[in-house]
Amino acid sequence: MIKVLGLILTIAGGIGLVMGILGIFGSMETGLSPWALAILGVVFFFAGIGILKRKKDTDET
Repeated sequence: MIKVLGLILTIAGGIGLVMGILGIFGSMETGLSPWALAILGVVFFFAGIGILKRKKDTDET
């Protein structure tokens, strides 16, 4: 279960990071601050990668 959360965080972080970087360099307008998207993307991406690296795939809650 925790691996699914890690995968979701990694994918969401990657999407946020790409949208933020594209917004910073001016080729995409999202209506949100591109710096906020980039920072949240980095945080979510590294949190997801950290979960995937350190947690075992068990059904413990």
